[in-house]
Amino acid sequence: MAKPAGKTKTKGKSRTRRKQPLRLRAWLARWLGRALLAALALILGLVLLFSVINPPITHTIWSEYRRLGKVERDWVSLEQIAPVMARSVVAAEDANFCLHWGFDVNAIRAAIGEGLGRGASTLSQQVVKNVFLWQGRSWIRKALETAITPLVELTWSKRRIVEVYLNVAEMDEGVFGVAAAAEGYFGVTPDKLSAQQAARIAAVLPNPRERSASDPSPRLRKRAAAIMDGAATIAADGRADCFE
Repeated sequence: MAKPAGKTKTKGKSRTRRKQPLRLRAWLARWLGRALLAALALILGLVLLFSVINPPITHTIWSEYRRLGKVERDWVSLEQIAPVMARSVVAAEDANFCLHWGFDVNAIRAAIGEGLGRGASTLSQQVVKNVFLWQGRSWIRKALETAITPLVELTWSKRRIVEVYLNVAEMDEGVFGVAAAAEGYFGVTPDKLSAQQAARIAAVLPNPRERSASDPSPRLRKRAAAIMDGAATIAADGRADCFE
């Protein structure tokens, strides 16, 4: 016996209603997947581009410009920077820079064991944060930093990582890069920096707004002296070879 026409129509409408949420979820999943692939392609493209082209701006530089109304910045190649300046920032921030591929496992373990909030980030991670991401502490930023760092290590030379770091790091309030810092603090070009001057610039990191290389506190003088010793040590034991 044939089913009533009304019941058949009701069942058809019910199936249609069930299919609509499924189609919406499939559409959202498809577009989210495309957006993720596009973001990954953009990041990879920027990493490759900045391996040979100097980053024109960073989120931090832009933020400081908006806050202060101006920033100081002059890009210089690594050849135009005193070698002791490169050794000083490596000694201060990542003494094992030449020995790892983006992450210093021993430093991470030490930081966790001592409950430190800082001290485990390598120079490579700091370059990723400064060039591609933003300042501040968040799990999202840290996850992105962890994902991008191996790409940078894979496609950039160690010299390139040091060069970019020395040109994008904030070294005084609104002052980015060693060229502007050398001029602002000591009135010299970066290739003329002495070991002491280089160590004092490295010593203001990572709090350049609260420290001064030209008017150092006793604590900063002590840190700068330790950095001078560290720079000499990594030059002597070969831990500076990968960027010199």
